[in-house]
Amino acid sequence: MYRDAVVALLFVLGVAASAEAQSWSPPAESERCPSKWGAGDERGSANHMGTASVLRAAQLIQEGEVVELGHVLRESMPLGNRHYDLFMKPTFMNLQGNQRGSNEEIVSLELGQVGTQLDGFTHQTIGDSLYNCFSVSETITRDGFSRLGIENVGMLMTRGVLLDIAKLKGVETLPADYEITTEDLQQALADASLTLEQGDAVIINTGWGRYWTRDVERFLGPAPGIGVAAAEWLVSQDPMLVGGDNQPVEIQPNPDPEVSLPIHQIMLVVNGIHLLERMNLEDLVSREVYEFAFVLQPLKLEGATGSTVAPAAIY
Repeated sequence: MYRDAVVALLFVLGVAASAEAQSWSPPAESERCPSKWGAGDERGSANHMGTASVLRAAQLIQEGEVVELGHVLRESMPLGNRHYDLFMKPTFMNLQGNQRGSNEEIVSLELGQVGTQLDGFTHQTIGDSLYNCFSVSETITRDGFSRLGIENVGMLMTRGVLLDIAKLKGVETLPADYEITTEDLQQALADASLTLEQGDAVIINTGWGRYWTRDVERFLGPAPGIGVAAAEWLVSQDPMLVGGDNQPVEIQPNPDPEVSLPIHQIMLVVNGIHLLERMNLEDLVSREVYEFAFVLQPLKLEGATGSTVAPAAIY
């Protein structure tokens, strides 16, 4: 009986989601360049980072509680066609009387695109064109991109806002084909008595993170996430970044089979807004903390397309 009710509810959710589903076509370069941050800009929404964002975030720390939002990197994590291997390297035993030994490791991985990770602006393109109309063909080198590398992001600290869409819909996990709508985002904000502010880190819980190592195949497959309309509404709120607990933040695959992950292009290429993927939100969700100081530091990987990260919420 309970199972039937849940299935019926999920069906209704799926039908409701389709009402806002829409396709998307990339704008011409003349419509999106130069960026609002200026010709030649390489930081995009990270330009929101500054003393004002730090002080605003610090005011939200009342209890001194820290919640880690990154997954542990291990071979059993969802990888798909990406790579991660860690090999132990015991070095040597020193000859002195205190018998100091040491151990190291060799790690072979796609450091920019595994685990909880921040997408940089060279990760996605519209044809040969990147954010702010830098071209792939003129900036890619054997040693990385000469422009827009993840090293340009730097330390980020700002107000974080959790939008728990799974809770909004009364489920632990949204259906795989559920497209999060603008109305969903606005209702989640209203339920938490919050509004978005310029430069926020907007974090979206779909519940899909529950499958991270419990069901790797399911985690990597079709998944709920924001659709085109919701993404465009978020862009209008001018966030520092948008993150989620699923694989690509957006719905996967898109309801329109003629477009492939358009929100990646909308955020990264067109608007210069970073995406933070595969977040570990279970602890934060269980605490029902919806506003917090958000901190993140990408690795200084010169010319890289992204960085594995270990973000945190502090409240």
